[in-house]
Amino acid sequence: MTSSGSRRKTAFRLVRWLIVAVVAVLLLPYLLAPLYRVIDPVSTLMLARWVAGKRVDRTFVPMERIAPVLPRSVLTSEDGRFCAHRGIDWTELQASIEDAEDISEARGASTITQQTVKNLFLWPGRSFIRKGLEFPLALWMDLVLPKRRIMEIYLNITEWGPNGEFGAEAGARHAFGKPASQLSAGEAALLTAMLPNPRRRSAKAPRPGVRRIAGTVQARAARAGPIDACLRRS
Repeated sequence: MTSSGSRRKTAFRLVRWLIVAVVAVLLLPYLLAPLYRVIDPVSTLMLARWVAGKRVDRTFVPMERIAPVLPRSVLTSEDGRFCAHRGIDWTELQASIEDAEDISEARGASTITQQTVKNLFLWPGRSFIRKGLEFPLALWMDLVLPKRRIMEIYLNITEWGPNGEFGAEAGARHAFGKPASQLSAGEAALLTAMLPNPRRRSAKAPRPGVRRIAGTVQARAARAGPIDACLRRS
């Protein structure tokens, strides 16, 4: 075999292994998602902080140990049709795209399931590539996991503090010095108001803007219908 033929063969093998590696990485989330029925996962941001030697404060707690007013407040603010859609809220997405005229600029169209997928498997930011990966993963997660479990995972992997506080338990203890099971409606609303940017917004020392948002969330949660029906145990 000539040297040029040997080089082509080596290059072909490298390309083949690269393709296999890429496919494996793309398929891994689909294999992991069903396991999260019984395994308590961590987010990519948590993993990144561990690798960098930064602080991570997270205690995974079941839904029974989270005050029901917190998921209700989150649903009211983030995804009011969570119990009705199948991972993607196509109605809200279409309205958001029409308003923004660009999917990368769309606001308020990301469901709880999409946010959970992003936190578990993808990266922050807005791009067509991430959305292209996120959409089918959200549909798959909604298919293989109950709504209650998706919300439970979301509440336990969300960043809820400025210094590595992840999950409702760490967020509640950092902001109010109490467990998530003892949150009041006002405290739950303050935590919900932090969600877009927990490093700049504080529930522990909320500024007037955060208080206004929390007041709106609390009022909406109080008068909302049975939007959290799918989270209750049958």
